[in-house]
Amino acid sequence: MDPRLREYARLAVRLGVNLQKGQTLLLRAPVSARDFARLAAEEAYAAGAREVVTEWYDDALSRLRYLHASEEVFDLLRPWEKEKLDTLASEDFAQLSIYAEDPEALSGVDPERIRRWSVARGKALEDYYDKMMRSDFSWCLVSVPVEPWARKVFPGLSGEEAVSRLWDAIYETLRITGDGRSFERWEAHDRELSRRAERLSGMDLRSLHYESGLGTDFTVELPAGYRFLGGSEKNRKGVSFIANMPTEEIFTAPKKTGSRGVLAASRPLCLNGTLVKDIRFTVEDGRIVKAEASEGLEILMKTLEVDEGSRYFGELALVDKDSPISRQGILYYNTLFDENASCHIAFGNAYPDCVAGGENLSGDEYGKVGINSSLTHEDFMIGTDDLSITGLTRSGEKIPVFRNGSFAF
Repeated sequence: MDPRLREYARLAVRLGVNLQKGQTLLLRAPVSARDFARLAAEEAYAAGAREVVTEWYDDALSRLRYLHASEEVFDLLRPWEKEKLDTLASEDFAQLSIYAEDPEALSGVDPERIRRWSVARGKALEDYYDKMMRSDFSWCLVSVPVEPWARKVFPGLSGEEAVSRLWDAIYETLRITGDGRSFERWEAHDRELSRRAERLSGMDLRSLHYESGLGTDFTVELPAGYRFLGGSEKNRKGVSFIANMPTEEIFTAPKKTGSRGVLAASRPLCLNGTLVKDIRFTVEDGRIVKAEASEGLEILMKTLEVDEGSRYFGELALVDKDSPISRQGILYYNTLFDENASCHIAFGNAYPDCVAGGENLSGDEYGKVGINSSLTHEDFMIGTDDLSITGLTRSGEKIPVFRNGSFAF
């Protein structure tokens, strides 16, 4: 076995979710990633897990369901599925999700079925997702190669070669070299993300103005009490965890009704198993009033129709163009990686921790601090080599935040 593989599993369990002795781990994984899932389970039990509860999924089965299942199944979530997650969330547990899918697994599927299922699942599990967004429990998202994805990233290689190449690329993004020192490198990286987040949180910004050669000309206001986060965070018990591995971003929540202008995406978005290319949004009073795309527009529009909050923004994330993932020059067709190669913005739900006092609010109370609530949260990339971001403080001072795609501080 490649020693990097076990190091990855250990990193995900002991630093990502930071599993504590006696906790239950909910492990979500595609059947194609069963070998890594088993290693993660081994690491969890070695860390003192009370139990590892496993949920499996499969791209092919999901596609068959969307194509052939009866209409009514897309409008309901069975009570026992909700009860399972609500029960876990009421206990001392952590969640590790392995995200590995074919970027085009649902290509050609009726977008309306996908939208209806997103709405039904989101409404049924709203309490669970509220707790997740508030960091009530520790959670971590990681990814491993599957052949359809690897061949999309490296189309000139055979399946086996593409998977091997993708593994090497992923290890590089995770600072895993096989020398067993990835934990040290992650701790140093976490400190740097925290430093930048604290610096921005202390600038007393009123707004940010984005400009790029792709056509982005966008101004967004920040709510009173905003704060930037990055790297590790803490759950309700004060235990630190890292929600995404890899992560290169620092992020905050925008004021719901405080943005205007044009946003042009710099990378394709893999949205519900369909690629959406050349996204362009026109925004007024915080709301997306016009959406354009050269490919995948129908699925994009269905996602914007999930609920009232889907057309407002929930996250602003800053990523230096010199991040390790950006330097690779690889288009991953996977948001977990692509969002960490580029500045990005998410339409949909906000992270309440990004506003002082927000961690105590549920979704229907987000309006009290001026941020958005929605059943969806979708990141799209806007970072370019010429991206400029200028901050305006509440005292009227202009501060360079990004210049030519990199932090200006």
